[in-house]
Amino acid sequence: MGMMNKNTVLGWATLIMVIMGLVLIGLGAFRYDDVAGWGFGAVGVGFLANAWVFNSLKGRV
Repeated sequence: MGMMNKNTVLGWATLIMVIMGLVLIGLGAFRYDDVAGWGFGAVGVGFLANAWVFNSLKGRV
């Protein structure tokens, strides 16, 4: 993969976490109707919050 600096790694991690967060929210919204859907949605929102933190850290590491 060549030399990857911290910003590149954080960028990819952010992208993956955003995708996973959206997938989990989508699963919670469309696949499960009961309490499990709320769990998936909460985890998905957590992933998005994590991605936001990673993105804001990108310039500082």
